[in-house]
Amino acid sequence: MPNFCAAPNCTRKSTQSDLAFFRFPRDPERCRIWVENCRRADLEGKTSDQLNKHYRLCAKHFDPAMVCKTSPYRTVLKDTAIPTIFDLTSHLKNPHARHRKRIKELTEEDIRKMKERRLASSIEQLNSKKDAAAEDASTNEEEPQWSTEEKAFREYLKSLFEILVMFVNQGIPLVANKVSESEITSSNFQALINYRMNAGDEALRKRFDTAAVNREYVSATQLSQLLDIFENTVREEMLMEVRESRFFSLVTGDLVEFAKEKHLPLFLRFVNQHNVLREEFLDFLLFEGDESVLVDRLEAQLTERWGLSMEDCRGQAHKATGTSTTKMKAVAVLLMEKYPLALHMSCSHTALNIHLANNLPLPNVQIVMVTLRRIGAFFRTPFTQDELENAIFAHYHKNDEKANALRHACGPGWVEQHNAFDLLLDLLPPLVLCMDVVRDNDGGRFANAVTAEAYSIAEILVDFEVIVTVVILKNVLTFTRAFGRNLQGETLDVFLAATSITAVLHSLNEVNDNIDVYHEFWYEEAVGIANVMEIPVKVPRLFIRKQRAVDEGEVQAELYYKEYVTVPVIHGVIQEVEDMFSETNLKALKCLSLVPAVMGQMKFNTTEENYADVYCNDLPNADTLPAELHCWRIKWKHRSKDVRLPTTIHETLQLPDVKFFPNVNAFLKVLSTLPVLKLENSKSSLASNRLQAYLDSMPANQRNKSLVMLNINTHIKHDLDVMVDKYCRLYPEDEAEVEAEAEAEPEEADEEVVMK
Repeated sequence: MPNFCAAPNCTRKSTQSDLAFFRFPRDPERCRIWVENCRRADLEGKTSDQLNKHYRLCAKHFDPAMVCKTSPYRTVLKDTAIPTIFDLTSHLKNPHARHRKRIKELTEEDIRKMKERRLASSIEQLNSKKDAAAEDASTNEEEPQWSTEEKAFREYLKSLFEILVMFVNQGIPLVANKVSESEITSSNFQALINYRMNAGDEALRKRFDTAAVNREYVSATQLSQLLDIFENTVREEMLMEVRESRFFSLVTGDLVEFAKEKHLPLFLRFVNQHNVLREEFLDFLLFEGDESVLVDRLEAQLTERWGLSMEDCRGQAHKATGTSTTKMKAVAVLLMEKYPLALHMSCSHTALNIHLANNLPLPNVQIVMVTLRRIGAFFRTPFTQDELENAIFAHYHKNDEKANALRHACGPGWVEQHNAFDLLLDLLPPLVLCMDVVRDNDGGRFANAVTAEAYSIAEILVDFEVIVTVVILKNVLTFTRAFGRNLQGETLDVFLAATSITAVLHSLNEVNDNIDVYHEFWYEEAVGIANVMEIPVKVPRLFIRKQRAVDEGEVQAELYYKEYVTVPVIHGVIQEVEDMFSETNLKALKCLSLVPAVMGQMKFNTTEENYADVYCNDLPNADTLPAELHCWRIKWKHRSKDVRLPTTIHETLQLPDVKFFPNVNAFLKVLSTLPVLKLENSKSSLASNRLQAYLDSMPANQRNKSLVMLNINTHIKHDLDVMVDKYCRLYPEDEAEVEAEAEAEPEEADEEVVMK
């Protein structure tokens, strides 16, 4: 909630500026003076506790000498501070306006008493200024007295960090050309140092004036140290918020490659001190070793390096693709065995149907999913989307309505939607036609790499096994489509999805029980599509070769696809849904009925206490929960007609009176971290998108893990002086020079060998 200034004729509020706001003091005498100086007649009858709790004054009403800035993010008042700067006349210019803050008219006696108090206050403030000057003098004596060389070194470091900030904000790679990925090369960094020196940066100029022209100004080791300090400082800012909130969920992304090693992106989801749900990118984790090794490495990262407790982890979601899906599912199981409340759920970023298909460990399904991702990347290439739209209108020239609908549906991101498999089947003929046009490249608009990719994708799309797999996935996942959409919807939609899971599983099991009938219809659909596209209906060549090797008879195509596609897909989807929406997970989601709008939809006939045992240890006083829940329901059931029911957890947590329900407040904060719930804050929801956008724009050989992390988190505040202090503590100047000389020696030795 924003803070409003209580001073008359002052309309400032905390959301409009970085101005500090201060509570009225609890001390009755000082509080009375504040009220008297404010001239607010309506505040005179309130106690100092009431004023301290509900009213604020902004810093503009205090002498600047009374305001102390203890850090870049914290401002406090001196103990004797009294507000003396007020506008008590501007309302007279508009006498007909309605003023909420009524100004008291003073009598002569009031004026006399105020003058006496102000005189005493002025004396106090004068004394406090003298004390402050004395304190500043003593503080200056206590501050470290740096030598001229140390000051120059600190200024030099600050310039280097400023250059790094520019690299991060502008997305500039450290390397300009293709170089060895096993070492950091600072060619771009060197160029920017030269530019800064030419532009008049005295700190850099003094440092390098006497350096050799061909010398690398900043060694690879020092650059790594600077990046480490910068990265750790930014990460620590986020971790402080996570520790303050206590509860969090772990979310991982798809694998990213650095220097030929695969790494797992780590995100943390938490509710900050302003009750806003955040999801921030923290780091990359080396994806090496088996499941147990990966779990140990993950635990060490979160606990030993970041200072968090896995006992406070309330959810986990893993966006894995390809061969990593099996390992990440095993990781999730191992984590839940150690920490039962780290509930494994789908992530709100990913459509449920895409998540289910990615998690099916079937080679033909994985080929389809990889092809979908390649198609999505292919149409981000210039001019390719235009060719697809032309192909759509060429194929559906007799059905303009269908063509227009598909043109709008196949925009950016369609391969990640709930109905991606339906769209893929409708777009199949136009897609193949588009790939053929790009491959022919008559106008020469496309690079060789693009035409080669078009040829490769087209060859996969005209494979009958791929067509059958897409048809089976489309039809099986039809039963989970509406359910998945609800999971990505509002809080009420998620609650209704949790109550409908039984019906979804019933439908899937009914298909499994009548698999012969369903498969016959689905196979006929696949054959029909293949006939239209003149694709031969056949069993995969590899399977035929294996059959001949064991001298078995010929297998009919329909039976083969039933046994190796339809049955495994339906079994896999049922198993995934059951694992993801276990009894504990459903209990947690049904607790969303704490949100008033969900209560209202259920006619206030909810039973959260039946599911509260999942989080009973997270509540401040679990014994009083039933009584508190009863009061919570009554509060909303008997509200006045003009009060709207909050529809989300975020809205509910922003209510000023939710703090009077401590168990409900704690309950909602824990629920809010669950990965399945969508992010309310647009800034947070873009963290994974920013990561993907950076990776798409930066060639693999120019990526640097630290720069990736910093680029994604440019919204996090950082203090260059703090970074300089950390660097000086960890890497004193003498050590830095020794390391630089050690790195330079091999280069000089190489030069001598060449000269000989």
